[in-house]
Amino acid sequence: MQIYLLKNIQVVNEGKIVVSDVLLKNGRIEKMAPAITLESDVIEIDGSGKYLLPGVIDDQVHFREPGLTHKATIYTESKAAVAGGVTSFMEMPNTVPPTFTMELLEEKYKIAAATSLANYSFYIGVNNINADDALQANAVKDKVCGIKMFMGSSTGNLLVDNPEVLQRIFSESEMLIATHCEDEKIIRENLEKALSEGRELTAADHPIIRNEEACYQSSQYAVELAKKYNSRLHVLHISTEKELQLFSNEMPLKEKRITAEVCVHHLHFTADDYALKGNFIKCNPAIKAAHNKKALWGALLDDRLDVIATDHAPHTFAEKNEPYLKAHAGLPLVQHSLPLMLYYHSIGKISLEKITEKMSHAVADCFQIADRGYIREGYYADLVIVDPQKTFSIAKENILYKCGWSPLEGFHIPMGITHTFVNGHLVYGNTGWNESIKGQRLLFNRD
Repeated sequence: MQIYLLKNIQVVNEGKIVVSDVLLKNGRIEKMAPAITLESDVIEIDGSGKYLLPGVIDDQVHFREPGLTHKATIYTESKAAVAGGVTSFMEMPNTVPPTFTMELLEEKYKIAAATSLANYSFYIGVNNINADDALQANAVKDKVCGIKMFMGSSTGNLLVDNPEVLQRIFSESEMLIATHCEDEKIIRENLEKALSEGRELTAADHPIIRNEEACYQSSQYAVELAKKYNSRLHVLHISTEKELQLFSNEMPLKEKRITAEVCVHHLHFTADDYALKGNFIKCNPAIKAAHNKKALWGALLDDRLDVIATDHAPHTFAEKNEPYLKAHAGLPLVQHSLPLMLYYHSIGKISLEKITEKMSHAVADCFQIADRGYIREGYYADLVIVDPQKTFSIAKENILYKCGWSPLEGFHIPMGITHTFVNGHLVYGNTGWNESIKGQRLLFNRD
């Protein structure tokens, strides 16, 4: 593997920005020092004026393979991820067939080993009848990111609403339980009420049907179960101000048993954007009124919300162009999560140190990922170089998602990613792509 020496680069890591040289060798960060001199067999990269960030770890993506590959594949979406500075991802079980058994889970790992340009892990799914299968993941908890539970319906038979199954998973899981929390009964009642008005529903009705109370009631129930059984709970894509009362910043992340994620689209869009974007920002949980966005930013910055992710969920342009009730819910975002946060840095909303904390350090700590998420000697060289002078606009010609569109098209990003290293291999750089080495399976340090 090629040896790289990054010279005079501003290292953003563990709450500080320090100018350093960084040596990458054998897939790892070999050395960090003010000045490193090597004479041969090294590719030097001048980092003057640029920033070095640990690669983003996205804990919630939908890459659609197997079974839904007309929307996306692990290869296409991992390539988009790497272009956006995401070096590791954790992918969800609602594929076709759903990932409800260890055998189906390992099939995904085989696909990723052959095709993924980023590092990878996959959740095992649970429904009302497969608790035995899902809990088999306890035996390989150092090799699987977690159990994913839809406490609000998604697609197919993924809803878990049987109290006995819920209690069993929360009491017996030895690994992290990641939950999608929306109360199905409240959503059904809201939909029936909207339909009774006798008008055609539009995307603007989405946050009314899938409202704040639906999110809060379900998240509250998950938190109650986790506290009762001392479970390791991670609540995904928090979208409401009301839910924030369920989470704490009174202890370090590594001591928390209950953690929460916020997604970039809930930090960026509000319900006012349905007028322009329509179904192209339809997602579950819904993008809601502006006061929620303001509250989410506050909770992110004061550490009640622990990590930033995308819930990357690509659908074809045609699937999004259906009438509201038929249009698929979900947004493609993994290529643009870090660039979007860099935009918010440029306007003074969030520091580079906080971006690195929430998109890399905290995800590694939350999931206990081995040797990743930080820029440390001995850690894997999952790294991103950001040039504050490289500007670009998101447009169809530079979108790498297989679906070919983004809800952020036309948005201008004032800082650009120039290099992405995965395990010390320069996959993406100014000179193009090198796909000769694939990503690795994530491992976890769990007792």
